[in-house]
Amino acid sequence: MHKKLFIPGPINVAPEIFEAMSQPMIGHRMKEYAELHGRVTSALKLLLNTDDRVFLATSSAFGVMEGAVRNLVKGRCANFCNGAFSDKWHDVTLRCGKEADAIKVPWGQPITAELVNTTLASGKYDSMTMIHNETSTGVMSPLPEIAEVMRKYPQVMFIVDTVSSISALPIPVKDLGINCCIFGVQKALALPPGLAVFTADEKAIARAKTVENRGYYFDFLEFVTNDDKNNTPSTPCISLIYGLDCQLKRIFAEGIETRWARHQQMAERTRNWAQEHGFGLFAPEGARSLTLTCAENHRDIDLATLKTRLADRGYAFDDGYGKIKGKTFRIAHMGDLQPAELEEFLTVLDGEL
Repeated sequence: MHKKLFIPGPINVAPEIFEAMSQPMIGHRMKEYAELHGRVTSALKLLLNTDDRVFLATSSAFGVMEGAVRNLVKGRCANFCNGAFSDKWHDVTLRCGKEADAIKVPWGQPITAELVNTTLASGKYDSMTMIHNETSTGVMSPLPEIAEVMRKYPQVMFIVDTVSSISALPIPVKDLGINCCIFGVQKALALPPGLAVFTADEKAIARAKTVENRGYYFDFLEFVTNDDKNNTPSTPCISLIYGLDCQLKRIFAEGIETRWARHQQMAERTRNWAQEHGFGLFAPEGARSLTLTCAENHRDIDLATLKTRLADRGYAFDDGYGKIKGKTFRIAHMGDLQPAELEEFLTVLDGEL
């Protein structure tokens, strides 16, 4: 049975995107691909409000997260950690042979501008990583405030994962001064998994030129050389790029501000539903995700059984992640999901509860 997905990713994909992905194959060194590539990266620059380089990589987001570490960390990295995926980024940094410290706050808390300032004031770091919207906990850290602090530390590479927030709210990469913005397409962009996008400004490219052992597959300089020809260093996932081309057109047809408002509306509706039904909200007020709600299981519901019952009804539901599994549950409300579809799911959930 096909299930409607209310999990943090992958999420539901529109039929038009699958149709676009079924177009006949082209060679990735043909002019037809260069035209597709150039059209997609130009639209992404508009979405991200940047004139920085925008690269397409055939991988999950963690591929380019590792790539950013290998290309941009020359001395020591501050990995800001407030959940499972930011913790994992620290592990990845160490596995790449880089010197790094995990700057941790409790799960459920945001990374704050004050913490970033205190950490970087030590002068120990030449790079930092953070996840804007931590999907394991439903916490969204205050990116504009952090960006303001980062202006005090121009020597520190500002590397941000926006995989579950991009297109759901304004993230003007250039204005925020993000040196490298990273995201996969299977969450807020609502595409099938397998394609990652990342940006690199002039400072990031200059840093990469000074870093040894960048590898090949995610070498920023290889991406620059090929970007000049509207291409990629190795064979791209052409079908997914057709899908992204279609999705970007759909996003701009809806209207980006309309899309932002829809995500805000669905986030508020889900939070209110959780509290009205006796559940808590894991993230504090002011740091709650706009793309998924992480609710505290104050009613001690058997979430594993609830998950099974919802699956039997044709819905995929998430009963928490990692060390907070069973103590929390997550409802995703991102991508192309419409408020009426969310209401349908909440009605079914009401019945099962």
